[in-house]
Amino acid sequence: MYQRVKYDFKQELFKIKESGLFKEERIILSSQKPTITVSYPAGAETREVLNFCANNYLGLANHPRLLDAAHQALDRYGFGLASVRFICGTQDIHKKLEQKIAEFYHSDDAIMYSSCFDANTGLFESFLSAEDAIITDALNHASIIDGIRLCKAKRFIYEHSDMTSLENALKRAREGMDIWDGSGLGKEPIPARNIVIVSDGVFSMDGDIAKLRAIVDLANRYDALVMVDDSHATGFFGKTGRGAIEYCGVLGEIDIITSTLGKAMGGASGGFTAGRREIIEILRQKSRPYIFSNTLAPVIAAAGLAAFELIESGDDLRARLADNTASFRRQMTDLGFDINEGVHPIVPVLFRRFENDARLSQEFARDLYDEGIYVIGFFFPVVPKGQSRIRVQISAAHTREHIEKAVAAFATVGRKHQVIK
Repeated sequence: MYQRVKYDFKQELFKIKESGLFKEERIILSSQKPTITVSYPAGAETREVLNFCANNYLGLANHPRLLDAAHQALDRYGFGLASVRFICGTQDIHKKLEQKIAEFYHSDDAIMYSSCFDANTGLFESFLSAEDAIITDALNHASIIDGIRLCKAKRFIYEHSDMTSLENALKRAREGMDIWDGSGLGKEPIPARNIVIVSDGVFSMDGDIAKLRAIVDLANRYDALVMVDDSHATGFFGKTGRGAIEYCGVLGEIDIITSTLGKAMGGASGGFTAGRREIIEILRQKSRPYIFSNTLAPVIAAAGLAAFELIESGDDLRARLADNTASFRRQMTDLGFDINEGVHPIVPVLFRRFENDARLSQEFARDLYDEGIYVIGFFFPVVPKGQSRIRVQISAAHTREHIEKAVAAFATVGRKHQVIK
């Protein structure tokens, strides 16, 4: 059987490589920090480069307080639990972390998953059915898209951050969606029972922030719930690090929040859902990734708890991250790079003005690596066709010298490829 399909698979891989869209993994031989040791391409001599593409926004991936908490948890709780939560996989450290997350987001309760991807894929089918409706932003994360696909609820997609488009979808769902979908006026309209508006808090490819205040206001007007995935904001965005939800002034008004420990909060793994008490309890009873997946390793739970305690103890790291972000954005804009305005440490350097944008993003990233800067080029299908870019991610762990070296490397490579003058 495999011999028959092997040719098809090889042809598919060949097409991906020929189009310049083949993704190669770089081998890192050090811990995650601003300066990392990398072997690239495979088998090449190792070298030290500056890392500007990690989700390590606060530099906590190897922070001594998190490492100490993990070591202590390893000694006390062991390596793993070899069980799902409801059998024999819940330790007090898991409950403490869930309580901390709920308090952090001003929510009733929280539930842990092995990743935010699991939190999103296990969310919608657990409490929505064919009588309900989901209204989702067109640029929401792949995990949200997959979670919605697993659910039988009616789906509406609104144009990215377009509140008029969102309100039109709310009207269709609330007034009787069936008449818009081919059944005709001869059939009585059936309004959606429950409606959930779904959005990323910060959109991961562009670093733009959802209009959460306007979304909540529309939700209140049309009696809808709001769900936000705040993975690219938790811990470092907003006045006290409570994410885009805090930044937009809607802390305590969001019904369902999903996020991760795998980015700013230490960078290992682990995701969570926080929200209304009854919704969280339903997830404990029905969410398949929660019920059928091993519990989060206790060392990760302990380090996650330490991360929340650390960011609540002061704002030095958040202030340093904001300064680094502003400096990099300003210098890159002055050089003439195509960068969307913003304040988030995700800084996409866009190649949308070039016909060969996908290949250019790959060649540009390789040349930056030669200059000692480690970044990745993103292209279709990760981003829409014609929107290829290098996504730079700034960290509080970067020094001023790191920022200056990265800007200088971008200038050199940008002129080489005639991206800037």
